[in-house]
Amino acid sequence: MRQLIWATLGAGLLAAPVLADGFFTIEVAAEFEDVALDVEDAITNRGLVIDSVSHVGPMLARTGADLGAEAELFADARIYSFCSATLSREAMEADLRNLQYCPYNVYVYQAAEEGAPVIVGYREANVPSMRNVNGLLQQIVAAAAGSN
Repeated sequence: MRQLIWATLGAGLLAAPVLADGFFTIEVAAEFEDVALDVEDAITNRGLVIDSVSHVGPMLARTGADLGAEAELFADARIYSFCSATLSREAMEADLRNLQYCPYNVYVYQAAEEGAPVIVGYREANVPSMRNVNGLLQQIVAAAAGSN
């Protein structure tokens, strides 16, 4: 499945998808809010429900001064959490420890540096029984990046 998705990538991307250190990421040439909405659409268009949205960027900006931090890390950063009952059951029937991967998360962020690209991605579970979940997350990231 990974080869099929990579072969369809192109329009709107700054770079090809990268799987490094367990993180699958794509740089997107678009505004942050547009990519964030595309992540939401990519999830909900598959009939999945977003359980929560963690606004990590604003939280770090808000609490930075209290922690003595001077560096601004993100222009914005969010994590979208959701689950698939079908894939979760499949994965947990294979190994109950796969519980730790639910809910699934897709993140979108833009570093605080001027001109930084928007990054959309997920952390891949390096477990054979999570292959279908990884495939779903990869499809969602690719769709949010405008490649599907």
